[in-house]
Amino acid sequence: MGVSVERLRSINDRLKRKIEQKSSSNANELFTIDVETIDDSLSSSGNSNLLKKIPLELREAIEINEKSDSVRLDNIVRMLELYKKLDIEKKAPNIAEIFVYKAMNISGIGLKEDDFGEIREGKYVQIIAITYEPDKNGKKKAKNISLGYFGKAETLDKDFKNEIIEFVLRWRYEKAFQNLKHYRVLLARLS
Repeated sequence: MGVSVERLRSINDRLKRKIEQKSSSNANELFTIDVETIDDSLSSSGNSNLLKKIPLELREAIEINEKSDSVRLDNIVRMLELYKKLDIEKKAPNIAEIFVYKAMNISGIGLKEDDFGEIREGKYVQIIAITYEPDKNGKKKAKNISLGYFGKAETLDKDFKNEIIEFVLRWRYEKAFQNLKHYRVLLARLS
């Protein structure tokens, strides 16, 4: 029986409430929660509500549905909010196409472990998407595409800076889900 994270959280919350009730009433009787009777609709209805917030073209492009991990769906929904808030839709109007890019980075703000979130004085902040295209000799070359320009790093509001970072990290997180699928397909071919 597969158990989702949301379902486990629900069970845990119910157990905590029962323990609190028992502690407060000083009752000595035992209590049980039958895992089989827990409503599966909690996670599936939650996923349905999340899916409604994701455009159909994007759902189809990245192959998600009601059975997709709710953590992944939450990530995509938040990423879409940031996509609109940061006006990335001006440079990339088709949200499904932003996953064609091979990588995404930020100029002007550190994303490495040792400088995470630090601004680079005198630098301009941009979200850069990276793709690979053949040059005139047919050799693949990296091509940087600006998805958003936000001005000088030192002039950014801290919350806005964090939203820029969050968008890129959430994009990378979704890209990781897509890469996992690729490896599952490859491993299945070995069977």
